[in-house]
Amino acid sequence: MRTLRASEIGIFLYCQRSWWYMRQGVESSNQSEMAAGTELHRQHSRGVMAAGLFKAAAALLFLAALVALAVYLTHLWLG
Repeated sequence: MRTLRASEIGIFLYCQRSWWYMRQGVESSNQSEMAAGTELHRQHSRGVMAAGLFKAAAALLFLAALVALAVYLTHLWLG
């Protein structure tokens, strides 16, 4: 028995005929559009990862600023 992948379920839900053609081994006629879509998704994925890294860096810088402010205020209060 062949394993059914989640991506196949998505293809079936979107277009049952497309899923059937894929199961029969018929190659899609819009290969260039599919390649462009794959590249678009790859670029989007890189942007999402970069945004996550920037968010983490911003949180670390914010914490560093809070620590620096606490040290500065403590120095003023004690000094």
